[in-house]
Amino acid sequence: MVDEYLSEREQAEQLRQWLRENWLWMAAGLVLGLGGLYGYRWWEGHREQRSLEAEQRLAAMLDALTRNQREEGLRIGGEIAGEYDDTPYADQAVLVLARLDVESGELAQAASRLAGVMNDSRDSELALVARLRLARVQLAQGQYDAALATLDGAAVSAVEARVAELRGDVLLARADIAGALAAYQQAQLAAPGDGQVDRELLALKIDGLSARQSVE
Repeated sequence: MVDEYLSEREQAEQLRQWLRENWLWMAAGLVLGLGGLYGYRWWEGHREQRSLEAEQRLAAMLDALTRNQREEGLRIGGEIAGEYDDTPYADQAVLVLARLDVESGELAQAASRLAGVMNDSRDSELALVARLRLARVQLAQGQYDAALATLDGAAVSAVEARVAELRGDVLLARADIAGALAAYQQAQLAAPGDGQVDRELLALKIDGLSARQSVE
């Protein structure tokens, strides 16, 4: 190339000329780059601060409930779910609110909250917790088909035994003895012995249904 044969002086002059022509664009790029870096760090700091605030509010909520200050706990829980919905603590607060709904017999409200976490949570573990609790609420409501459909979405091997036992509970409530017994037996086979299910209670369910089936 011709540039290879230019003198050092000519090359330096070309560089100065190029800088004179392009300094504005270089400065703009530097400013944008620094601005983007600063903006990213500010946003990360902002998110961490909000997460910390939400964590503190959740602790306050649980403390209020521990002291039997239900109304205060509900108020704080609603605040977390509404104002800090971009933090992981919002889903946790909603799960607590759903539990309180169940305790007060407000099953439809509990089901609505749990369905929201199940469908929208970015935390797969919390979504799974919500799914299993929703199935239990649907069972309590007598919505057996809905409960079974909810359980069908819990295709996670780590909770296979728990899901199978709960499916057995639903089938038993629907008077499907054979289906319930098969589900309980599946749960017994899948139970890893780590406390996922109460193996003694599960054995009692199986023995009871087996005896009932033999009589029938």
